[in-house]
Amino acid sequence: MTVASTDRLVLREWTDSPDDLARIFDIYSREDVMRWLGGGAGRLLDPDQAAERLAAWRQRYAPYDGRYGLWAIEVRDTQTVAGSVLLKPLPGADGHTPTDDIEVGWHLHPDSWGHGYATEAARAVLAREFATGNRQVYAVVMPGNELSMAVCRRLGMSYLGRRTDWYGGTEVETFVLTDA
Repeated sequence: MTVASTDRLVLREWTDSPDDLARIFDIYSREDVMRWLGGGAGRLLDPDQAAERLAAWRQRYAPYDGRYGLWAIEVRDTQTVAGSVLLKPLPGADGHTPTDDIEVGWHLHPDSWGHGYATEAARAVLAREFATGNRQVYAVVMPGNELSMAVCRRLGMSYLGRRTDWYGGTEVETFVLTDA
């Protein structure tokens, strides 16, 4: 199912196809990606874990009827999946219970860095979210992740400093975008 699209990208559900599962493994098994996602916790070590990860995503986002989720970013011209874009309620102080604060995020394969895909995909899901009437979306970035902080700035997000409001108190660089 297509969630959103741009001139260059199709944002869609991840599928059980062998290509999608291989790409999930290729992205989420990489230290250079996972070091910025919970400090590497949850890094995939076996290709069979890709199907388990996909099933967990589907279960986590099923209650939101497609409004929130973690979706594949497919490059229209090549049909290569560049990575994932997400839009979801931020987990609170316990690290699990959803809050009313909404997060936008992205996880791209290193072969897709530097092409503007994260910014373009995030803009598309932000527009979709703002169309629902929500007026504020956050991005949280692990300290030191300069590439993701640059995406936040390109999106026009305001820097709020380091905060510990979400993800069980983990300190994160926090950005916010408010719709006018």
